[in-house]
Amino acid sequence: MLKEHYRLKNGREIKERAELLLKLLPEGVYQYLSENCDLNNSATRIFDSESIFNIDIIERELKSIVNITRVNNIRYINKYFEAVNNKLSIGGIIIGCVETYEQRKKRILNKYNIIVSYPLYVFDFIVKRVLPKLKITRKIYFLITRGNNRAISRVETYGRLTSCGFEFVNERVINNLLFFTFKKVSPPKYDVEPTYGIIAKLKRIGKDGKMITVYKIRTMYAYSEYLQEKIAKETELDIGGKYKNDYRKTHWGRLLRAFWIDEIPMIWNWIKGDLKLVGVRPLSKQYFDSYDQDLKEKRIKYKPGLIPPFYADLPKTLDDIMESERRYLSAYEKNPFKTQWKYFWKAIYNILFKDVRSQ
Repeated sequence: MLKEHYRLKNGREIKERAELLLKLLPEGVYQYLSENCDLNNSATRIFDSESIFNIDIIERELKSIVNITRVNNIRYINKYFEAVNNKLSIGGIIIGCVETYEQRKKRILNKYNIIVSYPLYVFDFIVKRVLPKLKITRKIYFLITRGNNRAISRVETYGRLTSCGFEFVNERVINNLLFFTFKKVSPPKYDVEPTYGIIAKLKRIGKDGKMITVYKIRTMYAYSEYLQEKIAKETELDIGGKYKNDYRKTHWGRLLRAFWIDEIPMIWNWIKGDLKLVGVRPLSKQYFDSYDQDLKEKRIKYKPGLIPPFYADLPKTLDDIMESERRYLSAYEKNPFKTQWKYFWKAIYNILFKDVRSQ
């Protein structure tokens, strides 16, 4: 495999490298690379390495950086993507590959018979997927494994890339690996508190437009919040104001939402005073910006709530949701106590007897 960092000096070296790549890369990979970047350009670098050092020693601005080592084997994934970002010009291309959760599951279950493969998959799931995300085991896990061959989702990979200043271009599955192409659109965000563990810390707009941190049990893949803009462009809102076919949700996340388990940590926000018991839903900036200006101004006059008017009125479309919140806020301005009392019991009734689920 490719273990060295190729530096291009003349046409002969370019030709030799292209021929070497064609021989060494799996079928289909070379074609994908050639379709998405100029392999014969001196501003292109190709690696087969998990080391950030190979990126840091580059002394010039590049147009394309390709790494055929799986993201699963990179110890400091964000630092790697940030280093790549710093070496690319705006519009520059990063190409990489990852073995996603689903691809990993397929590989393990197809490797042995059912008696061996399922226990092996469960063991792999706990060690490679759960332990890296628990605070109590995370340091020990990375000390032992150095992050090699960890399980990582497509959503987490793309969310990390987005947080590091890249925008999705395209993707292709080749030999049970997901190859991706992103382009640089901005400097990295250098987020020191991404949502990674079991408890998701979500930035939401609170009273007076100030950002608050809302706590929920994770029902989406790690780094999913960075893909909200991508989701908004790709799909439309479903009944209830949520995005259709939102692939950021995990299978167990849907189960947690069905029984309201994911909302339990928000009680801490209520105790802290970030939320009141009944009030408009705390929204992300992306979702908040889709609201009408008059409603945005009304919303930030008051604290958001643990139980939103949505569960009392059961609106279906975004326009219905906004109208529901206008009615609630207008009523609250005139008679706060009566409005809270009315909406609380109506929401409880709908939750208990109309099978309304967590959004």
